[in-house]
Amino acid sequence: MDEKLINRFGADRLASRQVDELIGLARGLLADGKINQAEVEFLQKWLANNIDLNDQPLIGTLYQRVNDILADGIADEDEKAELFDTLSRFVGRDFELGEITPSSSLPLCSPAPRLSFSNKRYCFTGTFNYGQRKHCEAAVAERGATASGVSMKTDVLVIGAYATSSWKHSTFGNKILQAAQWRSEGVPISIVSEAHWVKHL
Repeated sequence: MDEKLINRFGADRLASRQVDELIGLARGLLADGKINQAEVEFLQKWLANNIDLNDQPLIGTLYQRVNDILADGIADEDEKAELFDTLSRFVGRDFELGEITPSSSLPLCSPAPRLSFSNKRYCFTGTFNYGQRKHCEAAVAERGATASGVSMKTDVLVIGAYATSSWKHSTFGNKILQAAQWRSEGVPISIVSEAHWVKHL
């Protein structure tokens, strides 16, 4: 076997071991049902120490997410909840970062409505390719909309691209179920995917 092939197999084994180690680490962080500031910082250090050892896109994407969370030095409650949800699905092998759930598994409006922003109320749930939830909220605020929790006054609920087929059991499943119930009762709330929302920005 030539040296390049040996090096590649060595790198593959290292990458696999890192992912296994990350799964074990994530399980430990999730064990008590929540993530605190110190645990987010510990995860950031682990990712920083491993990011240059291989080109695993999953580790790179997760590292970027954690860096975004800690950009202001504080992981707020929403950010910790989003990270908990992301790690939970990673540990369960329910997804890989970048894998999009088939739309048919989500209660999206069909056909998807045309979106507007002026004086509209938006709610964001899940984990987004666009960035953290606060970045999504800022994007609609710049266009004249407001962003808040889901309510009967919500005009549009946007579901993040990294939702999975087990969304009903995720941290954010209750928001989706509540919005879908209100919609079935005649409340004019639209439920759309992140991809559809981004097209209207």
